[in-house]
Amino acid sequence: MSAVAYTLVTFILLTAVATALFRDVLSAIVVFGAYSLGMAILYTYLLAPDVAMTEAAISAGVTTILLLLTLARTSRPSTDRIFERINVPAVLVVGAFFVVLLTQVLPAMEAVGDPEAIAWANPEVTQYYIENTYADTGVQNAVSAVLAAYRGFDTFGEAVVVFAAGIAVLLVLKREVFA
Repeated sequence: MSAVAYTLVTFILLTAVATALFRDVLSAIVVFGAYSLGMAILYTYLLAPDVAMTEAAISAGVTTILLLLTLARTSRPSTDRIFERINVPAVLVVGAFFVVLLTQVLPAMEAVGDPEAIAWANPEVTQYYIENTYADTGVQNAVSAVLAAYRGFDTFGEAVVVFAAGIAVLLVLKREVFA
């Protein structure tokens, strides 16, 4: 894996740990938004733009906004301490997981775009998609063709979820403006 992938995964893991450890709700929400944005960037780097757009729209955008609006509508206890008490065994387990991920899992991942990376999954199905996607759909991008033609109902369901989340945020924001 490249230095970019290592950097992104390190950022994601650090923000995930920080989200879990922060006791100040506002700090946890902000770091969670950064975590979601990091995930969207990682998905973009891994050439999965549909997943990246959903992650950015729903987690980094909608969920963060809804959490911040909820926090604004509720009372927040005043405290000067961001961390109250750290659970040392939990931090050790997360640290061990972090080390294993960086030393064992990331080096085992194939490079993005490596043609040999997909050979182990299901070679017959993979080869069929590679050879017939353009002929079956007329779409030159294989990922877009699979999403639109072969997984059309699933993609439609995902689009409905994103649309419903957007409408929900608009309704909440409208209620906030007129409240």
